[in-house]
Amino acid sequence: MIEPQFFYTKLLQQGTDFFTGVPDSLLKSFCAYITDHTPEHNHIIAVNEGAAIALASGYHLATGKIPLVYMQNSGIGNAINPLLSLADPDVYRIPVLLVIGWRGEPGVHDEPQHLKQGKVTCALLEAMGIPFVIMSDSTAELEKQITEGYAYSTEKNAPFAFVVRKDTFAAYTLRKNTELAGNHDRMELEMSREEAIEEIICSSDRDAVFFSTTGMASRELYELRETHGMGHEQDFLTVGSMGHASQIALAVALQNPRRSVTCLDGDGALLMHTGALGTIGVRKPGKYRHIVLNNGAHDSVGGQPTIAFQIDLCALARACGYRNVYAVHTKAQLHSVLSQAQDGTTFIEVCIHKGARNDLGRPCSTPEENKKAFMLFLSNL
Repeated sequence: MIEPQFFYTKLLQQGTDFFTGVPDSLLKSFCAYITDHTPEHNHIIAVNEGAAIALASGYHLATGKIPLVYMQNSGIGNAINPLLSLADPDVYRIPVLLVIGWRGEPGVHDEPQHLKQGKVTCALLEAMGIPFVIMSDSTAELEKQITEGYAYSTEKNAPFAFVVRKDTFAAYTLRKNTELAGNHDRMELEMSREEAIEEIICSSDRDAVFFSTTGMASRELYELRETHGMGHEQDFLTVGSMGHASQIALAVALQNPRRSVTCLDGDGALLMHTGALGTIGVRKPGKYRHIVLNNGAHDSVGGQPTIAFQIDLCALARACGYRNVYAVHTKAQLHSVLSQAQDGTTFIEVCIHKGARNDLGRPCSTPEENKKAFMLFLSNL
């Protein structure tokens, strides 16, 4: 295994001192080390991977140095446009190091949403003309790879990628506590995400449909249905496509105006594609609840902070045209808001603390089975 400190030190020695990206579970130790050891102005956790490429490009323009962008391989899709139309040698020739977590690597067990991306990760880099190496877990070999990567990036003024397998980095635990950044007091964050989801589903109409965002929220929703003896057919678990659950839910709400539709979103997912709020607010589905479970963190991939506690999500929702907007911090407040029978597009920010149960399971059904059961339930109004 590679100690995060070793890799980080070698990067500094090559002149890289600016880091940006979207956290990934395979990179969580490296990302945590960056957070603990990089000055705040030189480490930006981006809202999406495309934005990270843009930030890195701006840093290079300002300093002439080679920045580093980290991401999960699922984020390559968000990064393709700026990689090809901004950083590419045929355009602005921006040197940047990419560190990409290889979820769904062929032959390595992973969740279904990562399998296709894992199969095509290396092929995508090849198609974009971005040279890459599979990061070695030997320090001696890694040093050679780092030298190779910087030599290419410097000579060609172009991106170079390190593809990172599972368990390449040794464990490192984040020391900085950023959960409470912003205006939220520790005493206010009494609920866990699971407790909030339980309150929501237990107070909802029996024929309501739910869309849950990527990560822990879908896993917790699935287990809570089991705990309460409920079926899973009314839930669409958006296990991939981070940031898009609200738009899937919107389309269903517009096609089923008599059906109550709830999107259980996350703060990181909301920030990744914030423009979705505008589409929802303009279209104004009549029985649509957009509930954002805000813990100020990318909780599913190591707890790296988001900026969600430092901005006013409710003000964004109002500006975008949501009819009813609420922010709640306690279970009693959540219960009160949910009990109010209101028509119109509703936005509820539920401020919660980080963390999930260590024994939290995963859905037993496949994505296709989930889809078929959901579509059947939806057709039986």
